[in-house]
Amino acid sequence: MTRQDFFIKWGVYALALLPVWFCEVYILNRFPLFGVAPMLLPLAAIAVAVLEGTVAGAGFGLGVGILCDAVYFNPDGAMTLGLCLLGFGAGALAQYVLRQNLLGCLLCSLLALVCIDAVRILSRLLSGTATLPTMLSLAGREIAWSMVFVFPVYALFLWVFHRVPKKTVL
Repeated sequence: MTRQDFFIKWGVYALALLPVWFCEVYILNRFPLFGVAPMLLPLAAIAVAVLEGTVAGAGFGLGVGILCDAVYFNPDGAMTLGLCLLGFGAGALAQYVLRQNLLGCLLCSLLALVCIDAVRILSRLLSGTATLPTMLSLAGREIAWSMVFVFPVYALFLWVFHRVPKKTVL
């Protein structure tokens, strides 16, 4: 793959991230269902990790994590590191254990959302700002509502995956 192909590939992935970001920030956050809004940006990072593999998943997860820290108002930068690690893990899981398809993306997305909400729950429990039943209820609703959007997010990035340059083996 040439340098130009590399930049085109990741530029197209970044452009495909824009409608996901727009939908999450400007549409779905305005109309929460059951008191929660879905998290679409982590789903995008996981979808690319499932399709592209470990290193690409970690790199795209890093970029999406930076965007998540800006969108989700996290001053601590946890999403940057977290999505980088989750992208690496999802890429490895899909590449070596699961298949790189919709089912693999569903399972990796579920695991990623559970990990993200587990960290949120633990941080709030340690700070004493919320009770466990309240946080589990909120996390369950958020995960369920987010999982609905795995299908369109995966479809978008699968469409991009089939149209961007691939690695060539000589």
